[in-house]
Amino acid sequence: MAKLTHPCPCGNTLEFEQCCGQYISGSATAPTAEALMRSRYTAYTLKDEPYVLATWHTSTRPEKLELAADTATKWIGLEVKRHQQQDDTHAIVEFVAKFKINGRAQRMHEISNFVKEDRKWFYMDGEFDESR
Repeated sequence: MAKLTHPCPCGNTLEFEQCCGQYISGSATAPTAEALMRSRYTAYTLKDEPYVLATWHTSTRPEKLELAADTATKWIGLEVKRHQQQDDTHAIVEFVAKFKINGRAQRMHEISNFVKEDRKWFYMDGEFDESR
């Protein structure tokens, strides 16, 4: 994994190693659904498919994503709009991820569902909000 010495791609001002890097490397577990979502976004920017899949709940996880083969997508920004803890084991994170495909700007607005099992957060699924 590449060592990043600039602000984390997730939008926090912390350096990668103090932010999402600790979760992606496995040296720490994301303490909240928002932290997990930010680390998953960062993993997408790094094309770290094993981490994205490992943090996806087994009941909804695809077999593979083929992130390394996607040379057209460049992730360029993340804005977390809402993090709502529903109970001890369920949370919602609403975010907008900005990216370019072959140089053309795009945005993905998603409301994601997370579940906590065995003291770890997992991405379950999400709904895309095309209206905003």
